[in-house]
Amino acid sequence: MDNRICGRFDLLRKYLPDDLNISSSYDINTLGSSKNYCSNGESEETECKTEVDKIHAGFLWLFEQNIINRITDFSDSKDPSNKKHKVFIIYIMLWLNFKLNQKKHAEITEFNGFYNKYIKDNTHYTNCKKRNKDCSSSLKDNTGYMNFKEFIDENKCLMNIEFEDVSNLYDAFKSLCNMYTELDAQDKTNKKYLDCAKEFVEKYEKLLNNNDIDTKNSPYYQVFSTLSNDYNDFKKYCNKHNVDCSGMPPLPEKKTTQNPVQISESDSELSSEVISPSSSITNKLIIVLSIFGAISIFFGISYKVDNKEFIKYLRDYLYSIIKKYIMGLTFYISIRYLDFGNEVKNI
Repeated sequence: MDNRICGRFDLLRKYLPDDLNISSSYDINTLGSSKNYCSNGESEETECKTEVDKIHAGFLWLFEQNIINRITDFSDSKDPSNKKHKVFIIYIMLWLNFKLNQKKHAEITEFNGFYNKYIKDNTHYTNCKKRNKDCSSSLKDNTGYMNFKEFIDENKCLMNIEFEDVSNLYDAFKSLCNMYTELDAQDKTNKKYLDCAKEFVEKYEKLLNNNDIDTKNSPYYQVFSTLSNDYNDFKKYCNKHNVDCSGMPPLPEKKTTQNPVQISESDSELSSEVISPSSSITNKLIIVLSIFGAISIFFGISYKVDNKEFIKYLRDYLYSIIKKYIMGLTFYISIRYLDFGNEVKNI
């Protein structure tokens, strides 16, 4: 990752803005060799007409600028520990995925349709040309690939990422690029790159919470880990430019979403708190019912015993007890439900 690749993406966005509500005053046909890439579909031999034509031209232009024009930079890329060209391919494929899914096109509804129409038999992908000279051998020697099509076939899986995830990954990539471009500004005291770093970390944290991160070989994880590595490598980039980047925030290592088990436990505690008032009331009702049971027994006894004074005494005694409990229960319910209503409002 470096400022040059970010500069290429920034330039292309002037011709093909990421925001669909922004119209560009730049014509993609004037961007380098782009117009020569539009030779399929409805387009003329050297003119991009449709939106997909323009995306296709931008895609090839990114390959040309970041791969073909820099072949010698990948001289040690066949070493598994140095896959610089792989990083470029991941970001270029990410851009293509974002643009194809950003707006549904009548003639293209998925990557396979784009591949069959624009890539499969297109000589711009099956051949390698640099200043009209064949560069297949040089590309093969430095990257292990003969042409663009081999690059794409090897990394087709990157087109399987859901658009919402692609959008978030691409957004994080732009923040990462802003770090590099801001650092390369003429004013070395400019600390805007630190603001961009903080912005990237916030977006990175959101990406980290995606479940696809748990599958190490998933396309999502490939892009995510590339972003992570390039962020950490930024400090080396700072040292190269004699800039102190010690203020960069570290990347989070753990997910921040709440554990479902913890959520369940807290819900359980809340539930028990809500239920407890009614439980107390139930206990009171049991006492009252017990009293009414005693009354039944009393009348059974009174039926058997012919002692008016004893019956009167027992009747008055039970009446006073029942009256006391009914008054107490009524007062308890009114106070308890008043408190319970306040508790519910505060939840």
